[in-house]
Amino acid sequence: MSIREETRLATDTVTATLNYVSPDTEISRRFCFPGDEVNTGRFVPHRVTIRDARMAAERPTLGTHGFELFRHESTVGNFRDRTEIDAVYPAEVIEAVKALTGADLVLSLGYVMRTAADTSDGRNQPPASDVHVDMSPTTGPKAAQALFAPAMPGQTYRRFLASSFWRPYSEPPQDWPVALCDFRSIAPEEGVHNRRIWRDARPTPAEMLAPIPNEDEIPSALIFRHGPHHRWFYYPDMNRDEVLLIKLHDSDHDRAWFAPHTAFHDTGRRGARTRESIEFRTIAYWL
Repeated sequence: MSIREETRLATDTVTATLNYVSPDTEISRRFCFPGDEVNTGRFVPHRVTIRDARMAAERPTLGTHGFELFRHESTVGNFRDRTEIDAVYPAEVIEAVKALTGADLVLSLGYVMRTAADTSDGRNQPPASDVHVDMSPTTGPKAAQALFAPAMPGQTYRRFLASSFWRPYSEPPQDWPVALCDFRSIAPEEGVHNRRIWRDARPTPAEMLAPIPNEDEIPSALIFRHGPHHRWFYYPDMNRDEVLLIKLHDSDHDRAWFAPHTAFHDTGRRGARTRESIEFRTIAYWL
């Protein structure tokens, strides 16, 4: 389902239509294939107020909100060149996440390129336009252990943090910025497990609903039902030297440990450019 047009209300807020999963969704699976993705869940649009985080009286931080904006200058010259990204960017992200979090070890989960332009060539995915967190509370710990065990055989960790290092590389303002939900305003119980399944091509409707053996073992995200208490933020006019660190799962639940997010179509900005972005997922460990 596409997101409807947004209307800018004031300099520090926009109103936007965000897609929440319907309460009557029974089978929730996200099928990803080159150039697109499709979900079995039914989504319902809700108009919400999104605050400009740059103007917020309380600056959002990883520990309180589950996300934070940082400055990070990359040596990648062309983010449309995957060969250059593969050669340079993973090491940059790992070092940045390690420095920003204070973790002892950071391991890569890889990256996804997204664009609001045509994705029919299969090189990029479209913006993720439903309210979600990339890892469910059951998938996060399993992913952390599976990544850590072969990298550090025989060792253990005290804490892990799975996160997304999100950077736009198209010029501001972007037509599809990211909205982020304050951790303190939403609960994991408001989410529905959404199994992520990769295919070589778009599945048929029958294939999407067919039984899947051992489905409970498939990694899942959370997609969220609407709540009027949810508090949303965004960072307008992000440039390629700014990144968002978004928590997907922090094993330390004494602080913000996840941050639901989604793309929204911001038509209130004149001259908005097509959003192009890269999100690099990692897991940081404290030994």
